[in-house]
Amino acid sequence: MKMGCNGCRSDQVEFEIAMAFQPILDAETGRVFAYEALVRGADGQGAADVLAQVTPENRYAFDQQCRVAAIEGAVAAGILKSDAKLSINFLPNAVYSPLACIQLTLKTAHATRLPTDRLVFEFTENEQMTDTDHVAGIVKCYQDMGFGTALDDFGAGHAGLGLLAKFQTNLIKLDMELIRGIDTSLPRRMIVEGMMRIADKMGITVIAEGIETVEEYTVLRTLGIRYIQGYLISRPALRELPDPIWPDAPHAPTAAVA
Repeated sequence: MKMGCNGCRSDQVEFEIAMAFQPILDAETGRVFAYEALVRGADGQGAADVLAQVTPENRYAFDQQCRVAAIEGAVAAGILKSDAKLSINFLPNAVYSPLACIQLTLKTAHATRLPTDRLVFEFTENEQMTDTDHVAGIVKCYQDMGFGTALDDFGAGHAGLGLLAKFQTNLIKLDMELIRGIDTSLPRRMIVEGMMRIADKMGITVIAEGIETVEEYTVLRTLGIRYIQGYLISRPALRELPDPIWPDAPHAPTAAVA
């Protein structure tokens, strides 16, 4: 498909990237719900080093390259042997037309035989949305195409509940600052509990990310959070789908990973 928007003709990225993968677990079934693809440098450099090289001129090409690298990398690492989804971070400001800008993603998924209904696209609210109507249009288009959508770092950044009122993603990922030390912080527990009630009434699935201790995990499970992510379970692994480590805690899953 020939693309005609200015973004599609933007400069190409002149640096190499690789993908690390981190599991998101379903703590009720003991299965991996999804693997999040996290951008790294070709030799494993951190995301900050890579993102520092992104400019308005190469932003579209970078976003497209990340999607391709995530899909090809996950398939090469063996995601097709499981039923886990693949969560890909994207830059809303790099999507000029949702239908046009998704074509390379679809082509890559088809070429690697990854079913497109296993794709989740997540974005962060930390990046101020210059056009929330445009972002709402992207979310709706992706949902209409059968993709999952996720709002990352929820509870931090510029918008919070105001952004959720504008449009509703399929999932929200609670910011790790809300998770850190939740076992010793009544305000954090109350905030997360309130967010859980809101999400439940809106039909939105909640993921807690950044879990590092058994105590945090135990409190989150007591609050009813089913999907978990963090160093307690597994650190990201470069070019690999890492095996999770089950917490030795109440409410810990007992089923084997698919």
